[in-house]
Amino acid sequence: MRPALTRIVLAAVAGLVIGSGGAARADAPRGLTARDLVMLDRVSEVRLAPDGRSALYVLRRTDWEANRGRTALWSIDLETRGAEARPLAAIGDDVSSPRFSADGRWIYFLSGRSGSSQVWRAPAAGGAPEAVTRLPLDVEAYRLSADGGTLVVGLSVYPDCPDLKCTTERRAAPKSPSGRVHDRLFARHWDTWADGTRNHLYALGVEAALAGGAPTPLTPGFDGDVPGKPFGGEDDFVITPDGKSVIFSAKIAGKSEAWSTNFDLFQVPLTGGAAPVNLTPGNPAVDAAPTLSPDGRTLAWLAMKRPGFEADRYGIQVRDLASGRTRELAPGWDRSTEGLKWSPDGKRLYALAQDVGQQRLFVFDAARGGLPRPLTGEGHASGYDVGARGLVFLHDTLKFPAQVWKARLDGSAPVQLTWHNAERLAQVTMGEPEQFTFAGWNGETVHGYVVKPAGARPGQKFPVAFLIHGGPQGSFGNLWHYRWNAQTYTGRGYAVVMIDFHGSTGYGQAFTDSISRHWGDRPLEDLQKGWAAALARYPFLDGDRACALGGSYGGYMVNWIAGTWKEPWKCLVNHAGLFDTRAMAYSTEELWFTEWENGGMPHDNPAGYEAFNPVLHVGKWNRPMLVLHGDRDYRVPLEQGLATFTALQRQGIESRLVTYPEENHWILKPRNSVQWHDEVMGWLDRWTAPPR
Repeated sequence: MRPALTRIVLAAVAGLVIGSGGAARADAPRGLTARDLVMLDRVSEVRLAPDGRSALYVLRRTDWEANRGRTALWSIDLETRGAEARPLAAIGDDVSSPRFSADGRWIYFLSGRSGSSQVWRAPAAGGAPEAVTRLPLDVEAYRLSADGGTLVVGLSVYPDCPDLKCTTERRAAPKSPSGRVHDRLFARHWDTWADGTRNHLYALGVEAALAGGAPTPLTPGFDGDVPGKPFGGEDDFVITPDGKSVIFSAKIAGKSEAWSTNFDLFQVPLTGGAAPVNLTPGNPAVDAAPTLSPDGRTLAWLAMKRPGFEADRYGIQVRDLASGRTRELAPGWDRSTEGLKWSPDGKRLYALAQDVGQQRLFVFDAARGGLPRPLTGEGHASGYDVGARGLVFLHDTLKFPAQVWKARLDGSAPVQLTWHNAERLAQVTMGEPEQFTFAGWNGETVHGYVVKPAGARPGQKFPVAFLIHGGPQGSFGNLWHYRWNAQTYTGRGYAVVMIDFHGSTGYGQAFTDSISRHWGDRPLEDLQKGWAAALARYPFLDGDRACALGGSYGGYMVNWIAGTWKEPWKCLVNHAGLFDTRAMAYSTEELWFTEWENGGMPHDNPAGYEAFNPVLHVGKWNRPMLVLHGDRDYRVPLEQGLATFTALQRQGIESRLVTYPEENHWILKPRNSVQWHDEVMGWLDRWTAPPR
């Protein structure tokens, strides 16, 4: 429910108009803290009712004692002006993936209330939920057919098992001896060791499921994962509107799984018993996110064109299924898309795209093509749903976390619907962000953000946190981040500078491409010129009290500048950063990344790895560095962080190592996140304190 505050205060906190910055309260006494950040309610997974009169969304709240988040379903009336969102208490906690049945009678969702993740449903008009599936394995993701009669679920199984019982028995068997055996890569992926299982699809009728019936395997023996690992979900597959088949995106693994990006679209009947048919054999790069027009005649999906490159532009492919004619929608539009959806009448396609430091929702004419039209302005639009009468979406900025908004399809101004965290943040002053530009590498325009400290007064100077984003094909744009949030630094009294150097996303594919095989020169030049431009433009930046911080590629850059551009920095912070690019290539898991970025493996192109290898410049290091790493980080293995710390300690450089046994490439648990921030802020405070 919306707290009992005036709309004036709410507007000041959230910023009611997308693209306008809300003015901070003059009497707000403090800035954002790490504890504030982890305790905020998080809104996600918004879904429209079929009649467009209401919407569902997931709200995550932090259980500090349990050191985890808990999720619940909320509903919002879209027709009644000023209606307040309400929790669907009967459905309970720890739920996800909500959706309405096509007739609007049921709300389906995933829940672990039975002891494993299963599909449940509850009457949309209110009432107790019931388990739809009672499978012996967790449901990883699901889809419901248009007529509401069939479910397709993703389950993790042993591909050679004839039934689910075989998988459950094998998993339960005593593990002795405990040695792992692998005869191909991946041996481990993201934060998990390979155990021989694959995510496979199964179909079962809803009524049969309610009666405890067994599912029909759709991909038996398939050497690939659907949904994909580690971050795949329902967007990886779709049921055709006629309910006869499913189309899914997957990569046939084979021996090349760790270095191939050849995902294809496959189609298989829901009756099972047939091998999947490859619909996109001609594209050796990624084909993903299939979606069908409501009449089932047209297939749309996202496709890359360059095999082996994970940051290639995602274009929209459209295929007439009767004729097989395929075309790219808006091929001249230089943005990469995600979150593809059809309009209910099949005339338009919607997609999200990063765009010059923002992420906007765009609409495309599915028949005529042409450039798309933006439906949202400044800020970060994310998960959305579209209906015949309008759309709902999530929107956040550098100043406020995501809320649910609605918009009409005519492009009129969006309206904010939810106000979670307004009361909690009413006493918090947010730092004011400003985007700026400068001439970077090759004289090309580069964008960045400066965020003024919370409660800053004219004439003050502030120490600076110089944040370097990861990826490297990523962006520190106008969004609310739960790990690298600029406001946690401004709340501590630091100004923040963030540069979207060459290689960043949202500025055209050529800009993104420019960092490959150039990790240490072009982006470094942008960072140097961006720092100089920020100092010249913003007099409140104290250039003599500044620290550089980064994670992943940003951590690599921290190690790189430690030996090549250390002069401006009083201290450095390196989270999960690369120390030795050659060793990294032989220990990371997704080899396509390191091979593309460095021109092959080290034995193929040793010069490519040595050109910008931080380990070669360790002897020049002399700046204090904080090193943080997750033990279960298999993307940038822990040994990279340990090597960084060893190099620092062996040279007598002030340094500190913080590791997290249960965390991966990201620090996710609430208490760990607070400790991580405390360590980082303490390090910055120690080295940037004003001289006495």
